[in-house]
Amino acid sequence: MLAEFNEFAPAKLNLFLKIINKRDDGYHNLRSGVTFINLYDEITAKKNSYFKVKYIGKFAPQNNTFKDCIIEKLFSQFKLDKPNYCFTIKKNIPIQSGLGSASSNAAAVIRILEKLNYKNLKNKNFAEIGADLPFFVENQDSLVRGIGDITVKKPFPKYYFLLIKPIQNCSTKEMYNEINIDKINFDLNFDTDEICEFDTGNDFEPIVESKYTEISSLLKFMRNLPEVIFSRLTGSGSCIFSAFESFESAELSLSIFKDNFPENWSTVVENNFIYKK
Repeated sequence: MLAEFNEFAPAKLNLFLKIINKRDDGYHNLRSGVTFINLYDEITAKKNSYFKVKYIGKFAPQNNTFKDCIIEKLFSQFKLDKPNYCFTIKKNIPIQSGLGSASSNAAAVIRILEKLNYKNLKNKNFAEIGADLPFFVENQDSLVRGIGDITVKKPFPKYYFLLIKPIQNCSTKEMYNEINIDKINFDLNFDTDEICEFDTGNDFEPIVESKYTEISSLLKFMRNLPEVIFSRLTGSGSCIFSAFESFESAELSLSIFKDNFPENWSTVVENNFIYKK
């Protein structure tokens, strides 16, 4: 057995996100076009005398550990034996951002466990751990439906994105609690495995624009950048992004943004890329 394994854990963007309805179990059915971007956390698993999970990097938590660590949850939820490896996760993706870093980390660990000959992992109901996890396990751009448990492989256009992390964070729980079910009017006839004309925007944006003043202001600024195609919230936030046809346009807007908002984390990323290790 190898003494060390390495995996990239890419972030995702929701190109659109529609809230379909609320289920009897309290969860919401969604449909979303989700694409991978070339912003990664890095996972290294090294042979060790005992099992350990350690977070490092720019967006690592204090004391290098999360109280609600999704990796620990993965092993406990599915009653998996913990291998004698130290999993070091370098956090390059902002947390509490809607970029899916926790689920992507868990999917990367699952890929390592498969290399360690853990059996039948693909048969697990990964949505029990996180709504984004089935998408990250499938590891391909997809139309995501249900509570995240239905993934349909879909190609999306090539974009370059200006990606922004506001100082404000969005609470996923609070965002869902703000949903007014009476105002949801998505025609269920269009909730199919095909992308349709109504698949645009993000239904969490009206909540953000009324509840989070900083994010609302940043979105207004980004929608007026030169050559921008669209600007949007990803997931339930708090990261926001603008899409461009060319890298040069995205870089120009990054420069403009940094001149106006130097205190915010920002970068240019792309989808439809080739992994580079």
